[in-house]
Amino acid sequence: MPKPSRPKRSRLSHPKPARLSHFAASGQATMVDVGSKRPTRRTATASAFVELFPAVLAALPSNPKGNPLEVARFAGIQAAKRTADLIPMCHPLALTHVDVQAAIVRGGVRITSTVSTTGPTGVEMEALTAAAIAALTVYDMTKALDKAIVIRDIRLESKSGGKSGDFSRDKK
Repeated sequence: MPKPSRPKRSRLSHPKPARLSHFAASGQATMVDVGSKRPTRRTATASAFVELFPAVLAALPSNPKGNPLEVARFAGIQAAKRTADLIPMCHPLALTHVDVQAAIVRGGVRITSTVSTTGPTGVEMEALTAAAIAALTVYDMTKALDKAIVIRDIRLESKSGGKSGDFSRDKK
Protein backbone atom coordinates (compact mmCIF):
# COMPACT_ATOMS: atom_id res chain seq x y z
CA MET A 1 0.00 0.00 0.00
CA PRO A 2 1.49 3.39 -0.92
CA LYS A 3 2.38 5.74 1.89
CA PRO A 4 -0.01 8.75 2.06
CA SER A 5 1.65 11.97 1.02
CA ARG A 6 1.72 14.95 3.33
CA PRO A 7 0.26 18.22 2.08
CA LYS A 8 2.85 20.56 0.67
CA ARG A 9 3.55 23.42 3.08
CA SER A 10 4.08 26.96 1.94
CA ARG A 11 7.56 28.37 2.34
CA LEU A 12 7.80 30.85 5.16
CA SER A 13 9.37 34.25 4.66
CA HIS A 14 11.36 33.94 7.89
CA PRO A 15 13.16 31.16 9.76
CA LYS A 16 11.28 28.98 12.24
CA PRO A 17 11.69 29.91 15.93
CA ALA A 18 14.27 27.97 17.91
CA ARG A 19 11.70 26.94 20.54
CA LEU A 20 8.01 27.18 21.35
CA SER A 21 7.33 30.30 23.40
CA HIS A 22 4.41 29.03 25.49
CA PHE A 23 6.42 26.47 27.46
CA ALA A 24 8.63 27.01 30.49
CA ALA A 25 11.97 25.19 30.83
CA SER A 26 10.13 22.60 32.95
CA GLY A 27 7.79 21.86 30.03
CA GLN A 28 4.80 23.45 31.76
CA ALA A 29 2.52 25.54 29.55
CA THR A 30 2.78 29.23 30.41
CA MET A 31 1.54 32.60 29.22
CA VAL A 32 4.38 34.59 27.69
CA ASP A 33 5.29 37.73 29.66
CA VAL A 34 5.08 40.59 27.17
CA GLY A 35 5.31 43.33 29.81
CA SER A 36 8.77 44.49 28.78
CA LYS A 37 8.09 44.44 25.03
CA ARG A 38 7.78 47.78 23.27
CA PRO A 39 4.34 48.40 21.73
CA THR A 40 4.41 48.47 17.93
CA ARG A 41 1.77 48.57 15.20
CA ARG A 42 0.75 44.99 14.40
CA THR A 43 -1.60 43.66 11.74
CA ALA A 44 -2.56 40.13 10.69
CA THR A 45 -4.76 38.76 7.91
CA ALA A 46 -6.22 35.25 7.93
CA SER A 47 -8.60 33.36 5.70
CA ALA A 48 -10.92 30.36 5.61
CA PHE A 49 -13.01 28.67 2.95
CA VAL A 50 -16.50 27.20 3.35
CA GLU A 51 -17.18 24.65 0.61
CA LEU A 52 -20.85 24.70 -0.41
CA PHE A 53 -22.86 23.02 -3.15
CA PRO A 54 -24.20 25.35 -5.87
CA ALA A 55 -27.79 24.89 -4.63
CA VAL A 56 -26.79 26.11 -1.16
CA LEU A 57 -24.95 29.10 -2.64
CA ALA A 58 -28.03 29.96 -4.70
CA ALA A 59 -30.21 29.83 -1.56
CA LEU A 60 -28.05 32.25 0.47
CA PRO A 61 -30.08 35.39 -0.37
CA SER A 62 -33.35 33.79 0.81
CA ASN A 63 -32.10 32.35 4.12
CA PRO A 64 -34.89 32.76 6.73
CA LYS A 65 -32.26 33.35 9.46
CA GLY A 66 -31.00 36.46 7.64
CA ASN A 67 -28.06 37.15 5.35
CA PRO A 68 -25.50 34.46 6.28
CA LEU A 69 -22.57 36.47 4.96
CA GLU A 70 -23.47 39.55 7.01
CA VAL A 71 -24.10 37.51 10.15
CA ALA A 72 -20.76 35.73 9.57
CA ARG A 73 -18.98 39.10 9.33
CA PHE A 74 -20.45 40.23 12.64
CA ALA A 75 -19.61 36.90 14.29
CA GLY A 76 -16.02 37.12 13.06
CA ILE A 77 -15.63 40.65 14.41
CA GLN A 78 -17.03 39.60 17.79
CA ALA A 79 -14.79 36.51 17.85
CA ALA A 80 -11.64 38.56 17.27
CA LYS A 81 -12.54 40.68 20.30
CA ARG A 82 -13.09 37.55 22.43
CA THR A 83 -10.03 35.51 21.40
CA ALA A 84 -8.40 35.68 24.85
CA ASP A 85 -11.58 34.14 26.29
CA LEU A 86 -11.28 31.17 23.92
CA ILE A 87 -7.53 30.47 23.61
CA PRO A 88 -5.98 30.03 27.07
CA MET A 89 -2.53 31.55 26.50
CA CYS A 90 -3.66 34.54 24.40
CA HIS A 91 -3.35 38.00 25.89
CA PRO A 92 -6.41 40.24 25.99
CA LEU A 93 -5.66 42.95 23.44
CA ALA A 94 -7.05 46.38 22.74
CA LEU A 95 -7.82 45.93 19.05
CA THR A 96 -7.78 49.07 16.95
CA HIS A 97 -9.48 47.56 13.89
CA VAL A 98 -11.19 44.35 12.81
CA ASP A 99 -12.42 43.77 9.26
CA VAL A 100 -14.09 40.54 8.19
CA GLN A 101 -15.22 39.95 4.62
CA ALA A 102 -17.29 37.04 3.34
CA ALA A 103 -17.62 36.64 -0.41
CA ILE A 104 -19.30 34.08 -2.60
CA VAL A 105 -16.73 32.53 -4.91
CA ARG A 106 -16.68 29.44 -7.08
CA GLY A 107 -17.43 26.46 -4.86
CA GLY A 108 -18.26 28.31 -1.66
CA VAL A 109 -17.60 31.29 0.55
CA ARG A 110 -14.16 32.84 1.05
CA ILE A 111 -13.69 34.48 4.46
CA THR A 112 -10.92 37.05 5.00
CA SER A 113 -10.21 38.78 8.29
CA THR A 114 -7.75 41.56 9.09
CA VAL A 115 -7.03 42.62 12.66
CA SER A 116 -4.84 45.48 13.91
CA THR A 117 -3.53 46.77 17.21
CA THR A 118 -0.70 48.81 18.65
CA GLY A 119 0.69 46.69 21.43
CA PRO A 120 3.38 44.36 22.76
CA THR A 121 2.13 41.18 21.05
CA GLY A 122 0.71 40.17 17.69
CA VAL A 123 -2.85 39.65 16.47
CA GLU A 124 -2.42 36.46 14.45
CA MET A 125 -4.69 34.46 16.77
CA GLU A 126 -7.37 37.15 16.63
CA ALA A 127 -7.34 37.11 12.82
CA LEU A 128 -7.44 33.29 12.72
CA THR A 129 -10.23 33.15 15.30
CA ALA A 130 -12.26 35.71 13.33
CA ALA A 131 -11.91 33.69 10.11
CA ALA A 132 -12.75 30.38 11.81
CA ILE A 133 -15.82 31.68 13.64
CA ALA A 134 -17.09 33.47 10.53
CA ALA A 135 -16.78 30.16 8.64
CA LEU A 136 -18.58 28.28 11.40
CA THR A 137 -21.35 30.87 11.27
CA VAL A 138 -21.83 30.28 7.53
CA TYR A 139 -22.06 26.57 8.36
CA ASP A 140 -24.60 27.21 11.11
CA MET A 141 -26.78 29.33 8.87
CA THR A 142 -26.75 26.88 5.95
CA LYS A 143 -26.66 23.47 7.65
CA ALA A 144 -30.41 22.99 7.17
CA LEU A 145 -29.76 22.75 3.43
CA ASP A 146 -26.67 20.53 3.54
CA LYS A 147 -24.86 18.60 6.27
CA ALA A 148 -21.85 17.86 4.03
CA ILE A 149 -20.46 21.42 4.22
CA VAL A 150 -16.68 21.50 4.58
CA ILE A 151 -14.68 24.24 6.28
CA ARG A 152 -11.08 24.21 5.10
CA ASP A 153 -7.91 26.19 4.67
CA ILE A 154 -8.04 28.25 7.87
CA ARG A 155 -4.66 29.93 7.66
CA LEU A 156 -2.59 33.00 8.34
CA GLU A 157 -2.09 34.95 5.13
CA SER A 158 0.17 37.72 6.43
CA LYS A 159 1.32 39.57 9.50
CA SER A 160 3.37 42.67 10.13
CA GLY A 161 5.07 44.22 13.11
CA GLY A 162 6.79 42.87 16.14
CA LYS A 163 10.15 41.28 16.85
CA SER A 164 9.64 38.34 14.48
CA GLY A 165 9.04 40.73 11.57
CA ASP A 166 6.73 40.41 8.62
CA PHE A 167 5.29 37.23 7.13
CA SER A 168 3.44 36.76 3.85
CA ARG A 169 2.19 33.44 2.51
CA ASP A 170 3.48 32.73 -0.97
CA LYS A 171 0.73 33.24 -3.52
CA LYS A 172 1.06 30.81 -6.42
